[in-house]
Amino acid sequence: MDILTVVLLLVAFLLILYELRVQLSTHYRAGKKFPGPRALPLLGNAHNLLFNDQRRTFQLPRGWAATYGDTYRILVRGILNLNAFQAKDVEPLLSSPKLIEKSMIYSLLHRFLGIGLLNSTGSKWQHRRRILTPAFHFNILPSFLLTFQEECRRLVAQIGQYADKGAPVALQPLATKFTLNTICETAMGIKLDSMTMANEYRSKIEAIGTMLLQRLMNPWLFEDFTYKLSGLQGRFEKLLQPVHAFTRSIIQQRRELFHQNVRNIGDFSEENIYTNLKQRYAMLDTLLAAEAKEQIDEDGIREEVDTFTFEGHDTTSAAVIFTLLLLAHSPDVQQRLYEELQEVAQSRTDADDEFNQRDYTELRYMDMVLKESLRLYPPVPFISRNISEDTMFGDRLVPKDTLFNVHIFDLHRDPAVFPDPERFDPDRFLPACVAERSPYAYVPFSAGPRNCIGQRFAILELKTVLAAILTHFRILPVTKREELVFVADLILRTKDPIMITLQYASGRAAIISPIVLAQLCITPFGTTG
Repeated sequence: MDILTVVLLLVAFLLILYELRVQLSTHYRAGKKFPGPRALPLLGNAHNLLFNDQRRTFQLPRGWAATYGDTYRILVRGILNLNAFQAKDVEPLLSSPKLIEKSMIYSLLHRFLGIGLLNSTGSKWQHRRRILTPAFHFNILPSFLLTFQEECRRLVAQIGQYADKGAPVALQPLATKFTLNTICETAMGIKLDSMTMANEYRSKIEAIGTMLLQRLMNPWLFEDFTYKLSGLQGRFEKLLQPVHAFTRSIIQQRRELFHQNVRNIGDFSEENIYTNLKQRYAMLDTLLAAEAKEQIDEDGIREEVDTFTFEGHDTTSAAVIFTLLLLAHSPDVQQRLYEELQEVAQSRTDADDEFNQRDYTELRYMDMVLKESLRLYPPVPFISRNISEDTMFGDRLVPKDTLFNVHIFDLHRDPAVFPDPERFDPDRFLPACVAERSPYAYVPFSAGPRNCIGQRFAILELKTVLAAILTHFRILPVTKREELVFVADLILRTKDPIMITLQYASGRAAIISPIVLAQLCITPFGTTG
């Protein structure tokens, strides 16, 4: 028997041992209690995941959800992956104060965002959550609202140019620019358009997202060794360098201003910071106050600023895009929203032309419209956790170190909860309807201990931009809903641009002329430090 034969037999023997070990493992035995596609020896279900494009990758779990009708399993590298899309299995995960550890998927973000609020767990996550929660307090939101309204004036001016020509508008570039500007000013205290490197910063953020997705879709790139060997790690690091340099520069600038204005306060509470700052409040000020109290260091501040900048603009941009698409196909909903805006405007006692926070709170139908839009098109269609201890889900054991994925896109389309799920119907969120269903059947901002810290911030921003657009324009459809082709990405995204057209709404009191719009487009609003 030659050496090659011996080697091949040894390899075959080791592979058989590996497969026997997998089949005798707790994960394999637990997985038998869940339906799922056939797992092959050695490969598990890796063959189902490999060599798919972005479109196929998005469609795959939709097909499995329809086929199995229950939480289903796949096995990858001997690890049990469970995929839930019904409230009965989502609730025990999201409501648990213990099952808060993000899955290995989020480790791909560590070089970019560090291990901050999004990626951390345990005591570090609890510590960061305590530091950041006051930055989104109800009393702080009015400061952010001023930023939203300024950027809305810029947006209205920009889209007014399309309305003048009757030209179709591609929503993604406009929405992304708007939300990135707002999050940079509210998170870091700077107007991105005032920075000479604004366009470079935007392009780097987009390129980073593309590379992260490329790694996510190719499991052989998960390991740092193979990622480095492929040459992609070097390219990724080059993208990160200017982004992190930009963030550190902004932090340093804001730190100097912060200490100039608050060094004599003594009390670093949000109320005192908000009252005494000579420039507009930013989330970064909360972090700088924590740094002054030695609760966080410079790298920790950068982690959180990068996290909120990245997470806070793309998700809100997606919500803006899909809500405008739905309204373009729903003129009756548009009209009802406009009438509600007029009612609130007429009932105001404040002489100021701009709505205040209380006014936006009164837009209850708009609340329902936004909730229904986020049901149909959740900006984050998928979240993933690591099961940190053996847990019972109903009568089925889910062992430690299982990856548990919540497919929010499918959860929101459960026909048992949302009949005719593809229909856009804001009345689904009438109080009586909401009371009848599980709170875990609708989780666009996640739920439980790790729910989105910025959801009130996001809703206020969405209300502000919708109110600004609907006050001036009617939205007309170009892209049809049935034409949407979704692709796998870090957020919900379509293969092709989503297009609408806009018309000046005759008879609406607050219409701005094209000349004034042009002036608004070039009027400097100043910087906030």
